[in-house]
Amino acid sequence: MAWYRIRALVVKEFLALLRNKASRMVLIGPPLIQLVVFGYAATFNLHHVPIAVYNEDRGGASRQLIARFQGSRYFSLVGMLTSGRRIANIISDKEALMVLRIGPHFSRDLELHRTARIEVLVDGRNSNTGLLALNDVDTVVQSFNAHWAATHGWQTAPAVPIMRAWFNPDLRSRWFIIPGIVGLLTLVVAMLVSGLSVAREREAGTFDQLLVTPLGPWEILLGKALPGFLIGGLEATLIIVVAISWFRVPFMGSVLALYLGLALFLLAAIGVGLAISSASATQQQGLLGVFLFLVPAVILSGFATPIANMPPLVQYLTYLNPLRYFLIILRGVFLQGDGVAILWTQYLPLIGIGLATMTLAMQLFRRRLT
Repeated sequence: MAWYRIRALVVKEFLALLRNKASRMVLIGPPLIQLVVFGYAATFNLHHVPIAVYNEDRGGASRQLIARFQGSRYFSLVGMLTSGRRIANIISDKEALMVLRIGPHFSRDLELHRTARIEVLVDGRNSNTGLLALNDVDTVVQSFNAHWAATHGWQTAPAVPIMRAWFNPDLRSRWFIIPGIVGLLTLVVAMLVSGLSVAREREAGTFDQLLVTPLGPWEILLGKALPGFLIGGLEATLIIVVAISWFRVPFMGSVLALYLGLALFLLAAIGVGLAISSASATQQQGLLGVFLFLVPAVILSGFATPIANMPPLVQYLTYLNPLRYFLIILRGVFLQGDGVAILWTQYLPLIGIGLATMTLAMQLFRRRLT
């Protein structure tokens, strides 16, 4: 008899899920979409890494080495520098992930059977990408060495790359990951607090009581948004303090620049959460909506895998992701010492996303009121 009761309950649950068109779409559509997106976006393989070359040598050996980098599927040459002063700017502005610097005596040293050195300057703000790119540099240099040794009778490696990482000299993954965790956990907390607020009222039956109060729609929505701001801000502050004091992640930038970015990021995240909550009838739907947003947001943020290595269509989707901009702000402030004047290009998209999502949440909220 117990088995029959359990079977009847299982049949009822399946009928409840499959009878509703929205439930069928939630069960089938999002997993397929996430499979396609993650299959293309979540990859640690690097292709067409932007690289610049500062060649102080005019000999044939340096041209052969540069040609190997140009012909490699790992790298894409974005510029030939004529001055060493351009190296700092091209890396700081993310125009190139690395700069290959060839000294003035590179070809002469090889012709005289002396080991020649190549200086490789890599952007260490993303330590994972930097390490992968350095491995690809080593592959290209080894290919050059094998060809040069075979044609000129060398028994040892003719060229030796000297690696230097900017902003993260030892390429410590902790310096790259922990600032990202600040954004990740802040997003999770803010989304959970705001994503369940309106749905909780509706499921508990207290939503109608709000309608008879003197509060207007904007006041109710603001009251639902403020707890997310306060809790998200406190959560982020706690993680920042732990990152600096316990994990010893350097903090090189401006506190004002960091917290301005945090406030704008919370505005965008809470707007998304309130929109999901306003469109949900139950807390379960709200949780599912928050989950369906969080997982793609993390994958498409550059937290673990480089955005530049994603397909172009997926890269366009990342522009709608507030976490993408906040991670740039966090790593820029922590590792590079960026201030407000440098980060304004990241603030503007967050303002646009925040205003758009809060407006959408207001529209959905008003529709529920009618």
